Amino acid sequence: MGHHDHMFKVLIIGDATVGKTSLVQRYANDIFNKNYKSTVGVDFALKVVQWSESETVRLQLWDIAGQERFTSMTRLYYKEASSCVIMFDVTSISTFTNCQKWKQDLDSKLKLPDGSPVPCLLLANKCDLAPWAVTREQIDQFSKENGFTGWTEISVKENKNVNESMRVLIEKMMMTSLGDGEFSISGHGDYINLKDESPSNWGCC
Repeated sequence: MGHHDHMFKVLIIGDATVGKTSLVQRYANDIFNKNYKSTVGVDFALKVVQWSESETVRLQLWDIAGQERFTSMTRLYYKEASSCVIMFDVTSISTFTNCQKWKQDLDSKLKLPDGSPVPCLLLANKCDLAPWAVTREQIDQFSKENGFTGWTEISVKENKNVNESMRVLIEKMMMTSLGDGEFSISGHGDYINLKDESPSNWGCC
């Protein structure tokens, strides 16, 4: 069997200051800097993942500025993307409620070839901070009602669940691109329990 190269375009969207650029930099380059300047327009990063012995996945990460939501440019940015991450900051209620607008905007402008919405993860960033402005129950309900693939909490700063949640997204894209139909892990917007070696970490906040 020969080597397969998969290229996917992944959108990272959400309000300004929720940590999109930090997520992309952490995931692509494993660096964290708390003083990123605001993204203007769109930034790009490439992440290459050795998925299996015979498969390499190249992710083109599009970090789209939070201010861009209502500009006509987003349609251009979204073009031909395979999946999306919508992020919010767990300490900021407005960044959470605005995820609904981001999701609606995404779904109105981008569909898979078969007409269904692209896989989209809802990521609750800054879970290392307290107090949370929103409960897990609220996030869970919101994720189901708005058609997300699933959601989980992450901390880009502490590098918690960043690689794991992106793996879930890659798995979903691989299945979608192979046309395997239903995706087994995700129900409908359910909490994605990324089982790591130390389940005790899950009560991080």
